[in-house]
Amino acid sequence: MAETYFAHAYEKGIDSQPRKTNIVASLVRDRYVADAVVILEHTPRRAARAVLKAVESANANLLNNTKVSIDPKTIRIARIFVTSGTRMRRYKPASRGRALPYEIISSNIFVEVAGEEKVKKEAKADEKKAEKSEKPAKAEAKKEKK
Repeated sequence: MAETYFAHAYEKGIDSQPRKTNIVASLVRDRYVADAVVILEHTPRRAARAVLKAVESANANLLNNTKVSIDPKTIRIARIFVTSGTRMRRYKPASRGRALPYEIISSNIFVEVAGEEKVKKEAKADEKKAEKSEKPAKAEAKKEKK
């Protein structure tokens, strides 16, 4: 049985509001990475580029930083969430010499991906041999019961 491995990526200071970025993140939540990349490349929102970058970074971390080989077809997004980042306070000039404050809000994106270890061909052959040896034993057991 293949073991599951995890890796994550954290993008900080994205120049998009968390509310808007979270809409894009919810499009790819609990999907395979290959499907998520296609969806994000065709999403016409500014935050899609940042989410795509975070997903690809987590994918690369899983493929390159684990000591075993991971099957790329099994990599899926385990967790993705968006939090608010730092806020820059600015002021806008108003009438009568006043200054009206406003904030520029940034986002932080956390992506965790999970993938399974590649099963070697030798291991697959051993499993098939084990299954074949169990089948005759089960057939004999049924004959004995009759």
